Amino acid sequence: MLKDQTDTDIALNEYTIGLDTSNYTTSCAVFDGRTGVNSGRPLDVPENALGLRQSDALFMHVKYLPEVFSRLPLGSNVIAVGASAAPRETEGSYMPCFLAGVSHGEVIARSLGKPFRRFSHQQGHAAAAAWSAGRQDLLDAPMLCWHLSGGTTELLLVKPSGATVTCEAIGGTSDISCGQLADRTGNLLGLKFPSGAALDELASSVSGGVEYSPKTENLTFSLSGAEHKVKAMLERGAAPGEAAYFVFSAMASAIKKVTELARRQYGDIPLLLSGGVASSRFLRRAMPDGIYAAPEYSADNAMGIAILTFRAEKGSPSEPDSLYEPEQGA
Repeated sequence: MLKDQTDTDIALNEYTIGLDTSNYTTSCAVFDGRTGVNSGRPLDVPENALGLRQSDALFMHVKYLPEVFSRLPLGSNVIAVGASAAPRETEGSYMPCFLAGVSHGEVIARSLGKPFRRFSHQQGHAAAAAWSAGRQDLLDAPMLCWHLSGGTTELLLVKPSGATVTCEAIGGTSDISCGQLADRTGNLLGLKFPSGAALDELASSVSGGVEYSPKTENLTFSLSGAEHKVKAMLERGAAPGEAAYFVFSAMASAIKKVTELARRQYGDIPLLLSGGVASSRFLRRAMPDGIYAAPEYSADNAMGIAILTFRAEKGSPSEPDSLYEPEQGA
């Protein structure tokens, strides 16, 4: 069931709190096994900038967390608190901006005398995407999951690990991400950062155009060639819609090709697409067989962290639309 921060008419049973403080958005969420509410606020990026320094992002999270948290419907039945502690599960994965969510989460958990759980930002994306697509069952078996965001373009092999999941990167870009390609193109066109949604509108406004298939090697591809070519197109006077179409066709071509190669290696398992770029209408038309997060849960959010925290405490659901029953030994 989908809820957003404006809908507070909700009766929570036992529930968890999740926090995610990425380089783009301050987010908090609550989840009770089937129903959730996410509250988020994008970070303020200066005009003509292509992102934030980590010190600036961390400061903004500390500033905005009280406001964002205050929008949540809170009760007395909190069973655990969780937060994104790092971008990925890999050793050495670290970004200072996640310290804001971890520190606030630990304070909340200790003040309530409840457990505190750490997850990766990437695990949260996978969980939120599956739940918002009405397919929380995907978290109980292996699947492929694209994480397509401003800073990341990775194909993940997601596997259940107890009641939660692990995410192993098996493919993706060797250079810039899909989000970076979109934002850099948007910057050339004078679009506001982040530019993905506006660029997607432009790409979807034209019926066709020049297409480009990026170079791939095994499950890895490069988008720097597409970046150079779109710059050249614009220098020659290409219209904004033509440039946007070119960029999204290049991204879709690479993602489709790598997905096909991955399925040859890992079998015909479900394909989930998460991250802000996955909300693209252009991409969804190009890959209609994928399972997509609801648009509001494609972008950074804390819902996935709240979901994984609940699963860690209560076990995985025996059926999608019922409260979880604890697993034996959980």
